[in-house]
Amino acid sequence: MAPRAGQPGFQGLLLVAAALSQPAAPCPFQCYCFGGPKLQLRCASGAELRQPPRDVPPDARNLTIVGANLTVLRAAAFAGGDGDGDQAAGVRLPLLSALRLTHNHIEVVEDGAFDGLPSLAALDLSHNPLRALGGGAFRGLPALRSLQLNHALVRGGPALLAALDAALAPLSELRLLGLAGNALSRLPPAALRLARLEQLDVRLNALAGLGPDELRALERDGGLPGPRLLLADNPLRCGCAARPLLAWLLNATERVPDARRLRCAAPRALLDRSLLDLDEARLRCADSGAGARGEEAEAAGPELEASYVFFGLVLALIGLIFLMVLYLNRRGIQRWMRNLREACRDQMEGYHYRYEQDADPRRAPAPAAPAGSRATSPGSGL
Repeated sequence: MAPRAGQPGFQGLLLVAAALSQPAAPCPFQCYCFGGPKLQLRCASGAELRQPPRDVPPDARNLTIVGANLTVLRAAAFAGGDGDGDQAAGVRLPLLSALRLTHNHIEVVEDGAFDGLPSLAALDLSHNPLRALGGGAFRGLPALRSLQLNHALVRGGPALLAALDAALAPLSELRLLGLAGNALSRLPPAALRLARLEQLDVRLNALAGLGPDELRALERDGGLPGPRLLLADNPLRCGCAARPLLAWLLNATERVPDARRLRCAAPRALLDRSLLDLDEARLRCADSGAGARGEEAEAAGPELEASYVFFGLVLALIGLIFLMVLYLNRRGIQRWMRNLREACRDQMEGYHYRYEQDADPRRAPAPAAPAGSRATSPGSGL
């Protein structure tokens, strides 16, 4: 379609209609697309959006908004209200089954933001810098089966994760939950309590492992299969604490489709080793304290070895320098040794001369007179 006159740089907005079972065509960046049940193509005028569009027909089944500046999704934003009391400003979409809102700079999702969408089965909020999520944000979505929040929860911190737990609680029909790329250090407890959840995507997070409580929560009562878990690209710590996870993986490998991609990030002795290739002997520990000490010793082993090698190299360098100094000063050392030898010879000759002088009998002192004898003078005649 040709650009409209008077709007330089305007790009036509392709509106694609597709059923939920058929993937919709990608929507151009900074556009929004929608379609009805008969796969009709439409075009709609529009500049950069700052609120949900109001010209979507009520029979639309799919709506994609990409590259807008929605920032805040207020209550009933898609169901006839904009949160400011103007109930005629929005559009009610009772048949909408798929809503994609990626890359829209959404920071806040208020309680009831998706109220009035009773048929919505798939919601994608990925790649938005969420920092606040209402505990009742998804309360009006009784039919929601797929929720994607990939790369959307990094900025929120613990408060946002707590709000996520509250927001997930009412989604009893949820089957797919995407939480990849969110720096999560633990699995959301509410996600583990969803009875119908079939797949949980937690790739590219900060999970060091899964604890016994989380592993028990992944199992369903009555022998029912638990959800599949996508766990790759997490910094797993393959120490003593990894034994429960390894045992669970060996018994339920089919539950983790990317199990072969799980790699150890610590300790250094096991860096980049496949978790499934480890044996129990490498992870054995008597108790928690001993296990912690064992992990520290195992991690410190390569460092100590490197320190010893470095120390040996330093000593070898010092020895080499010492030998080089001796070689460069060999003439001075020889002169010093010669002078020392001559000084020692002179000293020994002095001792020898004094010994010879003391041994001459003519130079010996006269013997002393016996006790009680009387000394006589030479002229006494006696």
